[in-house]
Amino acid sequence: MSAARRCRPPRALSGLFVWCLRNTGVRQIPCRFVHLYHVANGRLITFQYFNFLKRMYVTQCNRDLNQRVKPKSDSAVCPFHALQQLDQEKKVVHEISPVSPVHQSETSSRNELREIKLAAETEDSVLLVGAESKEDRQWKEMKLQLDDLPGILARLSKIKLTALVVSTTSAGFAMAPVPFELSCFLLASLGTGLASCAANSINQFFEVPFDSNMNRTKNRPLVRGQISPLLAVCFAASCGIPGIALLTLGVNPLTGALGAFNIFLYTCCYTPLKRMSIANTWVGAVVGAIPPVMGWTAATGSLDAGALLLGGILYSWQFPHFNALSWGLREDYSRGGYCMMSVTHPGLCRRVALRHCLALIGLSTVAPVLGITTWTFPVISLPINLYISYLGFRFYRDADRSSSRKLFFCSLWHLPMLLLVMFTCKKSVLEKEDKGDLSVGSHETAVKMRLP
Repeated sequence: MSAARRCRPPRALSGLFVWCLRNTGVRQIPCRFVHLYHVANGRLITFQYFNFLKRMYVTQCNRDLNQRVKPKSDSAVCPFHALQQLDQEKKVVHEISPVSPVHQSETSSRNELREIKLAAETEDSVLLVGAESKEDRQWKEMKLQLDDLPGILARLSKIKLTALVVSTTSAGFAMAPVPFELSCFLLASLGTGLASCAANSINQFFEVPFDSNMNRTKNRPLVRGQISPLLAVCFAASCGIPGIALLTLGVNPLTGALGAFNIFLYTCCYTPLKRMSIANTWVGAVVGAIPPVMGWTAATGSLDAGALLLGGILYSWQFPHFNALSWGLREDYSRGGYCMMSVTHPGLCRRVALRHCLALIGLSTVAPVLGITTWTFPVISLPINLYISYLGFRFYRDADRSSSRKLFFCSLWHLPMLLLVMFTCKKSVLEKEDKGDLSVGSHETAVKMRLP
């Protein structure tokens, strides 16, 4: 009982305190709301009047300062996007910057005008670029024009490769141990060039679906549809038939037969082998070795050791040249479905390149043995042969793009330099005639000595 009585007074006191607090809080709430309303209303009025006075001051000081809307470009945009742009421009709130004296406000207005013009120009340029990109993406029919036809046919015939073939044929003709005949030289060069154009055109005709998958060949005329396949075949026939006829009738039948065999080897053997076996590289090297032999046979009419030596030099040179080139194009060749050494046998690709770099030194040494050049040729050609062999060794050891590029670019100037040195060290016709006369005279004296 005593404990219950002791607990009652605290409860009564707490209830009384809560009752007093409620009565005082409820009475004071309306007064507080009225006070806050008056304070907020006074501040709002003061802020509005301040903004009004500020605007009046701005308009009096500078009447040209107004809010300007961005000029709308006259571009071909769909109505839906135009409405979206209008809604976005409506939502933008242009703030008024604080104004300084009159001369500063004039300069600021000029700067604003310049900024607005630049913004309009950039918007127009962006819209034009977008329109051009859309036009590029759209399908367009390629129309052949007569002005573009020579360039298209030059790319169809691989004019740079044809020029290299003609130059090696000219080197073979010049190295032949016979007097130089200009008419025969021109006929042989023209016939070889026409045969090369025909072979390259037929090669592109067969490889259209594969060239379209490669970055290096996707812009060829037949891939882009700049000319029809029928026109490409007609161009190849119009080059191949006169070229072989010119070599056969104008030069000699042996050179014409070599030209026809080279076209067949390039189009019917090398082209399909590129997607079947890595043996295509060796077949392609034979194709590149035949043109200097054709030049030799055009001058002499016979196929002897000198022609085979020139063909061997071109045969060995093509391996460092092409293997280094294909090393940087491995992704393209694999995407196009071509079976190359650099893709399927990378170690063999590097070994073969180094092997044939060293073979060039041995072939240069054989030239004076066969009586084609003097003994100064192996000595003079040794530095350039050693340099390409060094780059071949770097390519074999490092197996990267840098070493392959250096070897490829070295091969571009190595072959012309080697053929030029070979031509300067060529044995003259008079020396060979004198040796021939001496051998004939010694043979006659020996016969006379044997006779009674």
